[in-house]
Amino acid sequence: MVKVRLQLGAHGSPITVAKDIIAKEGFGGLYCGLSAGLLRQATYTTARLGIFNNISTYLKKANDGKPLPLWQKAAAGLTAGGLGALVGSPADLTLIRMQADATMPAAARRNYKNVGDAMIRIVKEEGPVGLFRGAGPTVVRAMALNMGMLASNDQAKEMLEAAGFPKGGNAVVLGGATIAGFFASACSLPFDFVKTRIQKMEPGPDGKFPYKGPADCAMKTLTQEGPLKFYTGFPTYCVRIAPHVAITLVMLETINSWETKMGL
Repeated sequence: MVKVRLQLGAHGSPITVAKDIIAKEGFGGLYCGLSAGLLRQATYTTARLGIFNNISTYLKKANDGKPLPLWQKAAAGLTAGGLGALVGSPADLTLIRMQADATMPAAARRNYKNVGDAMIRIVKEEGPVGLFRGAGPTVVRAMALNMGMLASNDQAKEMLEAAGFPKGGNAVVLGGATIAGFFASACSLPFDFVKTRIQKMEPGPDGKFPYKGPADCAMKTLTQEGPLKFYTGFPTYCVRIAPHVAITLVMLETINSWETKMGL
């Protein structure tokens, strides 16, 4: 929530923005859009991790069981991220809109009740295609995040094992997950920034949108606000993404370990 508000122009530190949200909307304001966030994870995250595992398994078999080169890991991450993002794009759109709603004038607010209400209204008001507004930058952002997350995690674990740490040990699992969290944040924030602006935008008094598309948004941001604008709220974004990535990867490793022990 704080990350989205910073990207949309909120001023001050993350703590200041959080305090402002609580003061104006109550503590529950920090969790606006939670239903959409949960649906997004249940669709996008499960899809991308499953697709990445399947692609990696196929490539390892083709490589006679040897460790994959970094470029193949990156390609697998890009593919899995893009396909997973298509599955989760409707939930992602509703999440951004629900989080951004309070920043708009009262008359322009959508006031979605929950993710179900949001999707039904979007289909009625904008057509089924409306659920995929901003899908382009969502897919690109997911590809960048997945490449940074999954490729760096596999590479970091291999390097830690080569340094003498036991394979599958806590140091390897936690170390790889932590490194992956940082690279996922750094690779994906510029695309996330563009995605947020595209998904939130409203037509002006003349009926025209401020941006023609993701590329136009990126170019206008670059020329009018400078390249560092794309990294607005990076500390907040990193705090939001890195622990999520680390916990996801550690849990994935744990589940795989349980499955192996159970013979699945």
